[in-house]
Amino acid sequence: MITLDDFGTYETAWCPGCGNFSILEAVKRALVMKNIAPHRALFVSGIGQAAKAPHYLNANVFNGLHGRALPVATGAKIAAPDLAVIVESGDGCVYGEGGNHFLAAVRRNIDVTLIVHNNQIYGLTKGQASPTSMEGFVTKAQPQGVRSAPFNPAAVAVTMGARFVARGFSGMVEHLAGLIAEALDCPGFALVDVLQPCVSFNKVNTFGWYKERVRELGPDHDRADFDRAIRAAMTIGETIPIGVIFENARPSFIERLPASAAGKGVDAGTLKAVMDHFR
Repeated sequence: MITLDDFGTYETAWCPGCGNFSILEAVKRALVMKNIAPHRALFVSGIGQAAKAPHYLNANVFNGLHGRALPVATGAKIAAPDLAVIVESGDGCVYGEGGNHFLAAVRRNIDVTLIVHNNQIYGLTKGQASPTSMEGFVTKAQPQGVRSAPFNPAAVAVTMGARFVARGFSGMVEHLAGLIAEALDCPGFALVDVLQPCVSFNKVNTFGWYKERVRELGPDHDRADFDRAIRAAMTIGETIPIGVIFENARPSFIERLPASAAGKGVDAGTLKAVMDHFR
């Protein structure tokens, strides 16, 4: 039986009160709930505070370039379909630098779980606006306020027919762990967009601000209903619905590949030759 201790008890180095602590705990609980052993999990991350999260887990980890985690995860999943491939990074990394890869992964329906730490700010590079920052949000880099409408990842994912779309809150760890566990079960692209505070640079979207607004989707929400899903995804204001927003039965990318194209593993000799070439 897998336990939380199997994933390590490493001391983290984030700001006290940062939502990263809660998300890391939720991820560990989800892995235990699904009985996924550390050697069966691969975490692929980009660059940023959120991308450091897998470093504090006893599991397989690959750090990619800024915004380039999803392409690496795609290759890993095709090479090893039985591996639980999880991408974890922040809103700037995934929706900004990696925005084109996000769209491609949804379109292809890659069988990976994407967990995005969405604090509506660039937390590592000192607080400039991110793609999800609210219009009018003032930062040192945007002293007159953000002039662009915020990117809505849940709405985009629903519109493009993502296999599984959920929105969570770092202040509700048990609820979030349940969402991640469901995402891990999904045979296709699963997005878990997690609302979280950045205590250093975002003084607007604080823990209290989210706590006043987040509301769990009720039992009457039909996650297979596209129209309802779009309405829930687009509702971000005085009320922000959280939970599983959308789910469908679209075949995953691997299911649509020829049988000879996936699961062939890696030729160690070829891999060594490639790595030696770039040393």
